[in-house]
Amino acid sequence: MEKTCTACGQQFRPAFVFQIAVTTDGQRSHFCSLPCRKSGLGDEAFRAKRARRIAILNQKGGTGKTTTAVNLAAGLAERARDVLLIDTDAQGNVGVSLGVNGEKSLYHVLVDGVEPTDAAVPVRKHLEVVTSDATLAAAEIWLAHQPIEARSKILSKRLNLMAVSRRYDYVIIDCGPSLNLLNQNALSYADEVIIPVTCDYLALVGVKQVLRTIKDVERHLGHAVRISAVLPTFYDGRTRLARDVLESLQGHFKHKCLEPVRLNTRLAEAPSHRKTIFEYAPTSHGAADYNRVVDWVSATTAQPEATFHPEVTLAAGA
Repeated sequence: MEKTCTACGQQFRPAFVFQIAVTTDGQRSHFCSLPCRKSGLGDEAFRAKRARRIAILNQKGGTGKTTTAVNLAAGLAERARDVLLIDTDAQGNVGVSLGVNGEKSLYHVLVDGVEPTDAAVPVRKHLEVVTSDATLAAAEIWLAHQPIEARSKILSKRLNLMAVSRRYDYVIIDCGPSLNLLNQNALSYADEVIIPVTCDYLALVGVKQVLRTIKDVERHLGHAVRISAVLPTFYDGRTRLARDVLESLQGHFKHKCLEPVRLNTRLAEAPSHRKTIFEYAPTSHGAADYNRVVDWVSATTAQPEATFHPEVTLAAGA
């Protein structure tokens, strides 16, 4: 839907979150460009704190999504950044991994309208978690009965609060391994996606599914989401298949393909001890690899850029 720029009066179709500003009294302003936003709101308003929103997504299971979400959030928190970690999977693996079970879950945020900051449980210094459990399956049914135009944006509505953006530097969303309304809600809120990819042939199929999903979100929900990075996981450099898959990912995603997280037993053991990899085995390969991911996220910005959707071709020899 086209909007009129508050600053210059030009008609445009919003594609980025920065193009919409909500004042304390709930009034919305629209800006076609960054200069117009600066001129309309002033430098101080433009520099107002806004949480960076990152979804960890792959529709294929077993790619290390929860491991990535938990350790990325924990690593950012160790760097004194305030982080909110949200679990959108009914299995509730985030809470299990960190040894926490919140009194209020994501179900209460979505269905009952509980403030996210009230549902968040402090689990580490600078790190809070909104947990999930089996009740999230009921939330999925509740979402399905909402009006079509609203059902995919309810999470965004619940989280688009000044209390969230001003309290946290990062909001990390651990998405479930499926294409459902919960994941659509997560993508409608997130600005960027990190895709964990195991180094096997079927993982490449999963990447293609994620790319199609993001295109559908942009087309049908009018929300632009960029692929921030592809993260190869469970990498075993001794096997030809892993090396071929990594080479294929690097060829298609270029600088967006991060250095791989190596196959590491300590990463699998840490959740059973209710610890992050940095707490359980700080000198392990797993800790070193995820420290590298955290450093990369810390060094990059969430500035809007041209949407990147490479066509992933499955190599015949993979």
